[in-house]
Amino acid sequence: MPVSAPLELTGWTPTYSGKVRDLYVPDLPPGVTHPLGDVVLVVASDRISAYDHVLDTLVPDKGRVLTQLSLWWFEQVADLVPNHVVTAEAGEHGVPAAVLGRAMICRRLEMYPVECVARGYLTGSGLVEYRAGQQVCGVPLPAGLVDGSRLPTPIFTPATKAELGEHDENVSFDVVANRIGLETATRLRDLTLAVYSRAESIARERGVILADTKLEFGRAIDGPDAGAVVLGDEVLTPDSSRFWPADTWAPGGAQPSFDKQYVRDWLTSDASGWDRTGDAPPPPLPPEVVERTRARYLEAFERLTGRAAL
Repeated sequence: MPVSAPLELTGWTPTYSGKVRDLYVPDLPPGVTHPLGDVVLVVASDRISAYDHVLDTLVPDKGRVLTQLSLWWFEQVADLVPNHVVTAEAGEHGVPAAVLGRAMICRRLEMYPVECVARGYLTGSGLVEYRAGQQVCGVPLPAGLVDGSRLPTPIFTPATKAELGEHDENVSFDVVANRIGLETATRLRDLTLAVYSRAESIARERGVILADTKLEFGRAIDGPDAGAVVLGDEVLTPDSSRFWPADTWAPGGAQPSFDKQYVRDWLTSDASGWDRTGDAPPPPLPPEVVERTRARYLEAFERLTGRAAL
């Protein structure tokens, strides 16, 4: 179970708790609509997950970084695709004071059942697929690539959404097209690559490599844009993307990253005493690993946005 349960927030009812985020719906009588429309409250907690486990340790300020960085990126790509954010401000009908800074009120969307992944560099599950057959999600790639190699051009490598505690499964574009239709699949692919291209360029100007990223899209349910594709969930955060310092990039091995690398490294070290292949959950993180991880998230925010730490 997550180390922190959803908060009790006046006017909102919790409906879902994921690895990091908690969702709430307006607490209203049947037939009554929230003043901002058909909305949900998305709260980013300080929980952290690794190897498909939610750890029994919080990382202070992580939820604020995820929310504020997502809001910043939504602004950077707003001309490419609309997003689900209605407001992140306080007020009579705004974000509750208890979660201000780490929550957004968002439009309710009909989410597409696909993780939209763009890769500009070869690593992670993409590297595993490449080594097995010189392709990733059915996209053929040149010979001779290594861990950390920059791809000739960014590629769309979708995955099916998994339940909590399970792995997402990489699939081909054809599988996505069969599931949601060719026209919609093409639209999601084009938007994913457009957002990645914009973000990769912005990050590179700030000395950061965006190796890959995962996006989620939904369909607008009502309003003048009903049926339109809308960018949802979080966007371009250290939880959904791989960010590497550009000045230390060296293909041929694992790259330092602005994310939970310290957590993964400690969990797989002898110091943790944890057997990743066993049934036991991961142990609590030591304070020094928590602080290093927190600092890494804050550094990512500062370097990408140019703003002071939260």
